[in-house]
Amino acid sequence: MIKVTYEDQLNISERRSKMKGKFTSVILAVVLVVITVGTVFFGYSKASGKAAKSSVEGEQRYAWPLATCSTEDTITHIFATQFAKEVEKLSDGKMKINVYPQSTLGGDRELMESCKDGDIPFVVQSPAPQVSFMPQLCVFDTPCVFENIDDARKAIDNADFQKEIQKIYKGAGYDLLGIADQCFRVMTSAKPFTGIESFKGQKIRTMENAYHLQFWKQMGANPTPMSFSEVYIGLQQGTIDAQENAYEIIVSAKLYEQQKYLISTNAVPDYTTLIVSDEFYQGLTKEQQKIIDQAAKTAQGKARESADDRRVQRQQVLEDEGMQIVDVDQKTWKQMQEKCQPVYDSIRKQAGDKLVDLYMGK
Repeated sequence: MIKVTYEDQLNISERRSKMKGKFTSVILAVVLVVITVGTVFFGYSKASGKAAKSSVEGEQRYAWPLATCSTEDTITHIFATQFAKEVEKLSDGKMKINVYPQSTLGGDRELMESCKDGDIPFVVQSPAPQVSFMPQLCVFDTPCVFENIDDARKAIDNADFQKEIQKIYKGAGYDLLGIADQCFRVMTSAKPFTGIESFKGQKIRTMENAYHLQFWKQMGANPTPMSFSEVYIGLQQGTIDAQENAYEIIVSAKLYEQQKYLISTNAVPDYTTLIVSDEFYQGLTKEQQKIIDQAAKTAQGKARESADDRRVQRQQVLEDEGMQIVDVDQKTWKQMQEKCQPVYDSIRKQAGDKLVDLYMGK
C-alpha cells in the first residue's frame, strides 16, 4: 500500500537488484527502444507524449507496456493480466498490452517516474510507494476503519471519494483506473494472543512507513522496519517476534514455518492500484479511452473476486500447516480504534479532513 505492501509483495526489486543490477537497466533500455521504434507503427509518439488521434481500426504492431514489481502468483499480477486481456478483447485484438512483472522494468519509484513521463504507460502497484509523489495517499494507511473488506471497497468506490482521489492522481500526472486488494494485512506471531495487552513489547516487523510505525507504537508494540527479504531469517533468529502481511505473502514466504499464531488484526487493507500516464491517456481517442476504462473496471472486479477466493484458500493452507488463527473480538477492536487517535490526527494533517472523512464514512 503490499506504502504494499509494496515492500511485501513487491520487494522483489530489492532482492533481484543485487543479482541483476545492470541487467535490469539493459532490459529497460531495450524495451524502451522497442517502444519508441514501435510508436511509428501503433500511433504512440513519445516525442509528442501522446497517442495519435486515430481510431482502433488499425492494429498495433507493438504492445503498450504495463509494469509491476510483483511476482506472477499475486493479485497484482492477476489485476494486470486481466486488464491486458480485457483491453485486447474489447478492441477485437486491435489494442494490445504486454505485462512485465517482477521489477523487469524497474522498482516502484522508477515505475512511477517512467509512467508519468509516458515511457511505461501503465503500472499496477500498491499506493504505498506513491505517497512520495502524492502525500495525500496516506489516507490508505488509516488503520482500524473497516471490520470487513467489503466495507473498505464500498468506501473507495464511493463517487465522492473517487472524485477527490482522482483529482490527486491527475494533479500528479496520472489517471487512476482502478483499485483492487489482497484483502487485509494480518499479524503473525510466535506468541499467543489473548487481547490488546498481547501487543505490548512485541518486536513486530513493519514496512518503512511512518503511519504503520506509529500505529504499532500506539498498540504498545516495538515496531522494527525491515526489508522483507530479511523477515524469515529475522523470525528464525528471534530478531523479531512478529510481522504483518497479507495472507498471500505469509503463505508464499512460508512464514508459517517460524510463526505459530495468526491474529486477524485487519488494521489496513492491502490495496493495489492500476494507473496510467495522464498524458498518454489524454492522447487516446474517446473510443480507446472507453475501452481502457471498461477493461479496468472488469479487471478490478475479477481481481477482488480472486482475492476473496485466495484468502480462503491461503487460510486453509495455514491451518493445515499448524497455524492457529485468532480473531480479534469487538472489545479489542474498539480498544485498538481508541489507541489509533494520534495516527488519525497525523493522517488528517497530511491528507486533509475531507478526504479522510470520505474514506472513514463520516
